[in-house]
This record gives sequence, structure tokens and C-alpha cells, in this order.
Amino acid sequence: MNIARIKLTGKDPQMLDNLCGEIKDVAQKLGVGVSGPIPLPTKKLRIPVMKTPCGDGMHRGGGGGNWETWEMRVHKRVLDVGANDRVLRQITRIRIPREVNIEIELTD
Repeated sequence: MNIARIKLTGKDPQMLDNLCGEIKDVAQKLGVGVSGPIPLPTKKLRIPVMKTPCGDGMHRGGGGGNWETWEMRVHKRVLDVGANDRVLRQITRIRIPREVNIEIELTD
């Protein structure tokens, strides 16, 4: 039996969990096995920036307190769903928010 591995990535973990719940509901209504969602490690992107826009202040790494760090977290979830035509058609009809990236990979 073919298995569809669905990878979801996004910045909002609650939105990802809601979308995983919808995918699980569709698969269970059609009688197909589902495993997951499996949370993968969160990627943390950090960018240090100066607080003052004019560039005044200390540029040394010493005791200057005019740097702040911006952070963006990218959350990931993986689901394995038994793949047949009806299930994949229903999954592709689910409304996916713009902030969420989805990848579907078919395996044997």
C-alpha cells in the first residue's frame, strides 16, 4: 500500500496543529490509517540588530547595551497517511492558510 508523507511547516504552531487535525479527520472518515502528527525540531533564526537607526553608540561587542536580537521560529509537523485517490483528493481540497507550507511525498 502506498503511503503519503505530508510535511507541514509554518510560523504558528497552533495553526499547524489545527491543520493536522483536519487531515487526520479526513483520513479517519475514509477509513485510512494515519500516524502522526510528529513534531520535528523547531528551527530558530536569530538576527542581531542595533537599536539606534542612526548608528550612534558603541560598535564593540563589549558592555554596550544597544543591540537586540530578533527571532523567527519555524515549526514542522509530519504525518503519514495511507494513500489512495479518494484520500489524496480530499486532502488537497482542505483550505491551507497562506502562512503554511505543505509538501506531499508518495512512497511505497
